[in-house]
Amino acid sequence: MDTGTSLMPIAPASWSAAANELAGKTILVTGAAEGIGRAASLAFASAGAEVLLLSRNEARLESLYDEIVAMDGPLPALLPMDLAKATHDDFVTLAGSLGEALPKLDGLLHNASLLGDRKPIAQTRATAWHEVMQVNVNAGFMLTQVLLPMLNEAPTASVVFTSSGVGRTGRAYWGSYAVSKFATEGLMQVLADELEATSSIRVNSLNPGAVNTAMRRSAYPAEPPTTNPDPTDIIREWVYLMSDASAHLNGQALNAQ
Repeated sequence: MDTGTSLMPIAPASWSAAANELAGKTILVTGAAEGIGRAASLAFASAGAEVLLLSRNEARLESLYDEIVAMDGPLPALLPMDLAKATHDDFVTLAGSLGEALPKLDGLLHNASLLGDRKPIAQTRATAWHEVMQVNVNAGFMLTQVLLPMLNEAPTASVVFTSSGVGRTGRAYWGSYAVSKFATEGLMQVLADELEATSSIRVNSLNPGAVNTAMRRSAYPAEPPTTNPDPTDIIREWVYLMSDASAHLNGQALNAQ
């Protein structure tokens, strides 16, 4: 496995998603109710994928469900779950339910994340630290683990972990969030190396960069929101990573912009 970091957009400039680019694929998205997760879910559905929408915000999930149905995309499924409180048994139950309903899983986008305290390590609350690690790292590990059998049933499957620039170069006052993203990168690399020789599953991480999302606005309250692109403006890279066109990418730390 050749791990590396892409400093350019992932998809070739000549590539564009066909109308049915993801037809026949089933993709699970965590943190699907807003921001990048919402934009990715809509883009996947628009390209023909059946999308499994996981979030703790049921009202926003239902709104997203209605929007996808109105697009005449494949009927999505709602998976209400609070990753901050979910136990291993909860993930096992979820995987069992999905396994009974679906023959395979073609994609898994780990998008849900918590920002946590933006304070010096010396002032970071232990409770906030543990919550960030639970959502940003532990949940990703547990969910991926229980879904590996379904991912292995797909001819080619893609797992994408959402990363961050502060998870590749540490920065003061980013505390638990930065550390969780370093851990995410490690999880991605280990999993990609383990699966490369024995599985059709590819595993990569994707750093969205500065994007106009609620998390970005919370982290940089003085920054004009219009400074950064909307998630829909860069979502092409997520569609590419879930398409068969990216089957050659594995173990890569990628950047969306």
